[in-house]
Amino acid sequence: MSRRPPLPAAPPTLDPSVEEHLRPAVLRYGKFDVTEFIGSVSEKLINQSKADSGPFDPKPFIRTFEAAVDKLIAVRKDVQAKTEQMEKGVRVSEREYSKKMADLNRGFEAVGNSFSGMESKMNEVSSTAVRIGEQLESVHIERQRAQAAYDIIDFYNQFSKGDTQRLDEMRKEGRAGRRQVAVLLRRLNMVAKEVDLPNGDKTREAIEKYCEKFEKEMLNLFDRCYRKGDPKMMHHCAQTLLEFNGGASCVQVYVNQHDFFINNVRESKHNDDVLLWNTLPDPDANPPKSEVGLTELFSEIRGTVDTEAQIVKAVFPNPPVVMQVFLQRVFAQSIQQHMEQLLHRANTMSDLSYLRILQLVHVQASVLVEDLKAYELPAVSTRAPYEAGEIRRSIMSPTTSAGSGPSTTVSTMLETAMEELFVPYTEGQRYLERESRSLGALFAGLLTAFTRYHERTQKGKSSVFDRVVNQLSAAAATTSTSGVSTTSAQAANAILRFGGMADRGQDKAGEEPVREEDGVLDIDLAEKMLKWHAEAIGRCVELSSANDVAKNTFALLRVLAEAIGTSYIEAAIETSMARVESADTKTEPNLQPLAILRAVDLICHLWQQYVNTALLPLASSSVTTRREMVVYNNQSISRLEGGANHLTQRITDTVITWLSLQLTKQKKNDFKPRNDDLSFARVNTEPCVACCDTLEKVRDAAKANLSGKNLEVFLTEVGVSFHSLLLEHLRKFPVSATGGLMLAKDIKMYQDTISSFGIPSLTERYEFLRQLGNVFLVRPDILKSYITENYLGRIDPILLKPYISLRSDYAQFEKGFIDADDGTTDRLAAEAKSSRFARLSVMMKDLEGIKLSDGISIPSMPSRSSFAIPRAFG
Repeated sequence: MSRRPPLPAAPPTLDPSVEEHLRPAVLRYGKFDVTEFIGSVSEKLINQSKADSGPFDPKPFIRTFEAAVDKLIAVRKDVQAKTEQMEKGVRVSEREYSKKMADLNRGFEAVGNSFSGMESKMNEVSSTAVRIGEQLESVHIERQRAQAAYDIIDFYNQFSKGDTQRLDEMRKEGRAGRRQVAVLLRRLNMVAKEVDLPNGDKTREAIEKYCEKFEKEMLNLFDRCYRKGDPKMMHHCAQTLLEFNGGASCVQVYVNQHDFFINNVRESKHNDDVLLWNTLPDPDANPPKSEVGLTELFSEIRGTVDTEAQIVKAVFPNPPVVMQVFLQRVFAQSIQQHMEQLLHRANTMSDLSYLRILQLVHVQASVLVEDLKAYELPAVSTRAPYEAGEIRRSIMSPTTSAGSGPSTTVSTMLETAMEELFVPYTEGQRYLERESRSLGALFAGLLTAFTRYHERTQKGKSSVFDRVVNQLSAAAATTSTSGVSTTSAQAANAILRFGGMADRGQDKAGEEPVREEDGVLDIDLAEKMLKWHAEAIGRCVELSSANDVAKNTFALLRVLAEAIGTSYIEAAIETSMARVESADTKTEPNLQPLAILRAVDLICHLWQQYVNTALLPLASSSVTTRREMVVYNNQSISRLEGGANHLTQRITDTVITWLSLQLTKQKKNDFKPRNDDLSFARVNTEPCVACCDTLEKVRDAAKANLSGKNLEVFLTEVGVSFHSLLLEHLRKFPVSATGGLMLAKDIKMYQDTISSFGIPSLTERYEFLRQLGNVFLVRPDILKSYITENYLGRIDPILLKPYISLRSDYAQFEKGFIDADDGTTDRLAAEAKSSRFARLSVMMKDLEGIKLSDGISIPSMPSRSSFAIPRAFG
């Protein structure tokens, strides 16, 4: 009995939760992750294994995984089968789609070929039609030309016979008839002027009379329609007259009869704007911005133009031309008349008033022009198409009527009218001459008291005789403390009276007295001059053409420089110079002229800031003019610097002269006193005290009025010059042991005073002077070693011998003091004496400060460390 083969084992059953994870629907969506899949399949088995306390049993896991793998393999086979089936379907569909697209392409190509053939046939037909149309047009033109020639000849013959019935009938046919008559009459008039026939003159006169009659009839009709307010008939009349003779007469009738020009006859009203006319000539008042009458006029013009723009656009076939004529009349009549009234009244007041009104009108008119430019009307066809065709086809050569179109735009016309309005007042040098004259008059009036003061001050500055008269006058005016004239005063009065010089004072007493404050430089006054000039520059920019702004600005800069530089600053410097030069050298120097330098500096600083900020930018359009302005400005400043330098030098010379005079009062025995107790009682000698007082005054005045490098230069020059005086002064007086103490006190006082100047180079110089004074105090046995130390060690001992020889005990140690032969000693001493210690000065060259002769510049602003004025930028 044969054995049957064993049946295949039944596939293990899967848990429903595992079956859920193996469904194709679940596997289709989302991204398949092996780790996640194994975890989800074995999750329940893991929990069961954990719950079983026995050893780990892998069989459930193996059976589950085997079943899962088998299931996945089956799913994969199903998916592959479906995929193959779908790919086959796609390939079949693609073949069918490709076949359909090929059929459609062949169909479209056939349609395109059909349309191309049709288009070619249509082009052939169109070309034939165009040729036929051109031939018909040519035939039509020839026919119309012949018809026009026939009509013109026929009407000309009728005029030659005096028959105008046909034209009269056409004229009565209405609007079309009148326009046709207008065209015929224009052509007949042109033919009549060219035809030369026996009765041509008579015929031409008849045609001209009929033309005049027709024109008057149309103008009367236009006038009646204008008064009735019928814009359609007005448009018909304007169009007809435009075809007849260009329509100029129609435009003139419209403009001339406009209410704006008929009912607005404006007269000057002097009481309209009282405030404006009261403040107009005042240079300190702000320039006016508006005038009542002018503002009202321009407002009315704006309203009228706004209304007329709509009317003109609706009535006239050429609105831009009509608008230009209307606006030209507005500028030439209304605006110009009112402007002339304002300028005439302002001209009777002052040049400044005239210029301010001119600027006011220019500014307001410029704003008006910009507003009116908005009414730029579009140009329209001046003739209907069929009439234009008639003109082209007529046997006459075509001509352009006067009103056929605007030659310029409204904007261009407005700018031209604006320019022509101000040409009589600004062309050439008219405006610039008036502006310069106005500025000159204002500056002269402002500086009247200042100029009169300095003119009178400078009259008596030069001669010794005048100084004698001034001294006698001062002496004659002095009285004693009891109020009775002293003997010297009586004598001076007698000399003046018998010499006829007393009448001088009486003559001058009749003149207007001048005050001291009238001649003082005032910063506020200079600011006022600059303010007035800035206003003039504003007018210059407003009223001058763009090409002339740079040139006119330069001209006004010269006016300013002449006033503020020459008439103001230079006059003050010259007066101060005259006072310094005419001052009595035997009186203490007057340091008041130093105060002028500070005012000069401040004014020049403001001036240059104004030039750099306001004037030079206006000359940027012209490199040549800008360069000339910079050169001229710098030359003006250099001239003022030269005057200030000269004044400072003269002040320095006066101070040094006074110090030298004080030193001459030194008594011969001041440093060799007889009474030692009395000598010790004195602190310093009188000349020393006087010189130090003067130096302190000079220091205080200089620091109050100078600054920076200027202060250093001035005080250095004073200190160096006084140092030279002292070197020469010390070699004139013998010195005893007690006198050496007095001399040391004086030198110490000089040194302390100079130290207060705060200049290191002067401190070194006067330290040398102190050490030189000590040679009179040092014992003879150490004198030789003393003069070889410190500052004295830099000096040749031979040059110190004249000072050492003034010691009262010099005879005791003279022999052997200096190891040199007598001839050399005498020669060097003579050389030193003849050159006034020239070699001593050379050996002290390292102590030299800045010399005034090296040049001094005008004092700067207090915040600046130099003496220079800021120049115009080159």
